[in-house]
Amino acid sequence: MNSNIKVIIFDFGGVLLNWDPHQLYRRYFNQPQQIDQFLVEINFTAWNTEQDRGRPFAEGITLLSNQFPQYGHLIRAYYDHFEETIVGPIPGMTDILRELKQAGYPLYGLSNWSAETYPRVKFKYDFFKLLDGIVLSGEVKLNKPDPAIFELMLQKIGREASECLLIDDSDANIRTAKGMGFAVIRFQSAEKLREELKIVL
Repeated sequence: MNSNIKVIIFDFGGVLLNWDPHQLYRRYFNQPQQIDQFLVEINFTAWNTEQDRGRPFAEGITLLSNQFPQYGHLIRAYYDHFEETIVGPIPGMTDILRELKQAGYPLYGLSNWSAETYPRVKFKYDFFKLLDGIVLSGEVKLNKPDPAIFELMLQKIGREASECLLIDDSDANIRTAKGMGFAVIRFQSAEKLREELKIVL
C-alpha cells in the first residue's frame, strides 16, 4: 500500500454490475423508445428510489398500480423478474477486485439497492465474496448521496474518510463523498479505473 488509502469502497450498479430495467421490459415492448416512454410516464426512477430507501415493494407496487392501473402488470413485473434487470458483471471489474484484494486492501460495498432484491442477486456472482462488508441503502433506510449513509459506512469500517477511496458512477455521490473528505474516482470503465488507481494508490 503506497498511500494514505486503507480501504476501497465500491458502488454496485454501474460499477460492479450492469443494471438495466430495459433488459426486462424488452419482453413487454417492441421498441426501446416505448420502454423509455413507459419508465418516464410512471416516474420509475423516483418510485424505485423509495424501494432502495427501504419501502417494501408490496407497498410501492400498490401505490403506483393505483396511480397507473393500466400498467399494474408491468409494475409488478419489475419485482417479480428483477433478476432480468441485471445484465451481468461490468467487464474487467472482477479482475480488479481480485487484484486489490491480493494487494491487501479491504474492499466494501456501498449501494442504493432494495433489501428485498439484493439477496436474490448476490449469490449469482462470486465477486461479492471478495467484499469484507456492505452498507445497503434498503437495510439502513438511507440513500446516497445523503451524507448520513457515508457516515454509517465510516462507522462500520472504523476509518476516517481520508483513508477511504470511493468508486462510484454517480456525480452526486462523488460530490458528496469528496466534500466529506473521501478520495474519489468517478467510474467510467474498468480500463480507465485501472489507470486511475495507479495514481491514487
